[in-house]
Amino acid sequence: MNGGRKFYKTRLRTKRQITLPDGITNLLSAKIGDDLIFTINEHGQVIIERAQIIPPDQAWFWKERWQRLEREAQADIDAGRVSRHASADDAISNLEDLINAGDRDD
Repeated sequence: MNGGRKFYKTRLRTKRQITLPDGITNLLSAKIGDDLIFTINEHGQVIIERAQIIPPDQAWFWKERWQRLEREAQADIDAGRVSRHASADDAISNLEDLINAGDRDD
C-alpha cells in the first residue's frame, strides 16, 4: 500500500500545531528550539528541513572564497606541502629565507 516506505502519523491540533514523531525528529537531527523550514516541491509534496542558521559573526567562514581557500589549504596539508616551526620567530625566519631564495632565482 505504501510501497515499503516508512510513514509517520501525527494530528493537527488547535492553533495549527503538530508534534513531530520521534522518527522525523531524528531524521532531521532536530532539537528543541531549532527552526524548521517547510517547502512545497513541484509535485505538491511538503518538504521539511532543519534550518542551518549561521551566527552573523561566523558568516565570513561560509562564503565561497573562504571555503575555496580552506579546500586549498587542506589539499596542501594532505599533500605534505607544510612545515612546522617551534616558534613564531622560526616561522618568520623560514618565510624570509623563502623570500630571499625567490629573489636569487630572478
